[in-house]
Amino acid sequence: MVLPPEEGRLITSSARVLVATAVPAERDAVARAFPGPVEEIVLPGTTVHRVTGAADLLAAGVGPALAAASTAAALTAAALDGRPYRLVVSAGIGGGFLPHAPLGSLVVADEITAADLGAETPDGFLPVTGLGFGTVTHRPPAALLREAAAASGARTGTVLTVSTVTGTAARADALRARHPRALAEAMEGFGVAEAAAAHGVPVLEVRAVSNPVGPRDRAAWRIGDALTALTEGFGKLAPVLESWNQHDQHDHQ
Repeated sequence: MVLPPEEGRLITSSARVLVATAVPAERDAVARAFPGPVEEIVLPGTTVHRVTGAADLLAAGVGPALAAASTAAALTAAALDGRPYRLVVSAGIGGGFLPHAPLGSLVVADEITAADLGAETPDGFLPVTGLGFGTVTHRPPAALLREAAAASGARTGTVLTVSTVTGTAARADALRARHPRALAEAMEGFGVAEAAAAHGVPVLEVRAVSNPVGPRDRAAWRIGDALTALTEGFGKLAPVLESWNQHDQHDHQ
C-alpha cells in the first residue's frame, strides 16, 4: 500500500539508506522485500518511496545522467534536512555475461565501472581517465561488499554501466576483452555512484540478471524471474541495510 504523498518531508525519517532503481517496477520489487506500508514523498526534482524503518526507494530514471541527477536531488534534500543518508544502493535488473552470471542470478559489484565513457582512437577505446579527466570506477567499502555478498549469496565482480545496451556478439566480446572481470551490465550504476561520491556516501550496486549480454533477443529475456530474484536478494540483504542504517560508517571499515 502506498500512502498519500507528503511534500518535501524527510527529517522525520529513520531511513538512512537510499536505494535507487531505474524504473518503478524495479523499485516496487525492492519494496516487496520489506514489510509495512510505503509512503510517497515528493521532493524538489524527484520523489522517494519510504519503507518505514528500512530504506527510501527512488525510481531514478533510465541511464547514468538521469540516475545521477535524481540521486543527487534525494541526497541533497536529506543533507539539507540534517539527516544525510549513510548508504546508497544502485539496484535493478541487468544483462549478465555468460556463463559466469546466468539468468536469475544475483550480482553485487566490487567495481562500478563506466564502460563507454571516453574516446575512440585508432588504437581502440580510451577511457576518460586516459584523457586526463575524472574517474571510470567506483568501489564499495570492502566490509560492505563482504557483508552484502555473504548475506545474499551473490556473485561479485565488475558491473559495467553503459549508455547503449549491448545488442551484438561483437560488442559483448569487446566489453569482455576490456573488462575481463565483468559479470553484468546496466545503465545507471556509475551515475548513482557519482552522485554518492559527491556527497561522500558509500555506494553498492546489486543486479539481478534478466538476459544474457550479447545479441538482442527479447524472447530470451526473463524479466519477471529477475524481478523475483531482486526481491529475494533484498530480503536477504535486509540485515546489512539495517546495520548501515543504524551505525556510523567508521563502524564498518
